[in-house]
Amino acid sequence: MVGRKRKSRKKKRPGWAGILLAAALLALAAVGAAGWLILAPFGPAKETFVELAPGSSTARIGQQLEASGIVRSRYAFEVVRLWKHGTLRAGEYRFDHPAKPAEIYARIVRGDVFTKTVTIPEGSNLFDVAARLELAGFGTREDFLNAAARQVNLVADLDPAAKSLEGYLFPDTYHLPRKATAEQICATMVRRFRVVAGQLGLKENVHDVVTMASLVERESALDGERPLVASVFQNRLAKGMALMTDPAVIYGLELEGRWRGTIYASDLKRDTAYNTYLHKGLPPGPIANPGARSLRAAMEPAKTNYLYFVAAGANPQGHSLFSATLDEQNHNVAGYRNAVKKAGGR
Repeated sequence: MVGRKRKSRKKKRPGWAGILLAAALLALAAVGAAGWLILAPFGPAKETFVELAPGSSTARIGQQLEASGIVRSRYAFEVVRLWKHGTLRAGEYRFDHPAKPAEIYARIVRGDVFTKTVTIPEGSNLFDVAARLELAGFGTREDFLNAAARQVNLVADLDPAAKSLEGYLFPDTYHLPRKATAEQICATMVRRFRVVAGQLGLKENVHDVVTMASLVERESALDGERPLVASVFQNRLAKGMALMTDPAVIYGLELEGRWRGTIYASDLKRDTAYNTYLHKGLPPGPIANPGARSLRAAMEPAKTNYLYFVAAGANPQGHSLFSATLDEQNHNVAGYRNAVKKAGGR
């Protein structure tokens, strides 16, 4: 008996619709994964610093950020780069919370580097600046004082006789990198001085102008009186009279480590190069770092016949008392002492 031939069943193969569906699902999954990498916040929960060196490629930066736990994937960071464009800026960056890669990328394009803020008041001298920088965490006081003495070449064209950077560390608010060295800070402050000096037109006789401005800065509490104080010093110099200014004496004592916080009669007799009671003319160099208003006053002193003044800082009445004669000065000093007594002083 001849058997029947069995019909072979053909296996059904997935049609084009199935293939397209699978591809679509895979594409959606890939897009979702990419979107998650690019859009989902990621990063440290605690403070983390990343230093991006100058000349680093996008790939290198992405690797650093991934290794430091700032971004989930270096490739996501590179995708953002292709999307956003822009120039990535070197520097130290601080991260302290999860963020989207695009947000991190935007910070680096802006150059939103981490800095510490330090304000140097007008009239601060080297010792004051060094103390403030130490307090802000920028090395030791001695580090800065040594750097200011070593780097006089920064002002060699302005003041060939300078023995330190006193007078040229411009008082201002600075935003400094966390790891800034004393040398870098000195250079930054001197650059700021050069900018201001250029704006004021200070090009000649810089040593004497800055020295005079430093005296004015330490003696003047009120802006409007600075040109008047400068006129007193200028008039006394013209007449060959000693300047007799206490801040210069104090500075000489500070240089010798002999300043006791209060000036005594014996200090006025101590022979230092900065004792303007014993030595006529300007002191050897600046005694502080003057601001723009004192520099301008030294460049353009008022036209007066004043030879004396009682400084506003010492006067309870709140303003300086100027005079052209010794009798007028004695009268002003007597008035000052009476005002001190009324104010409850000695």
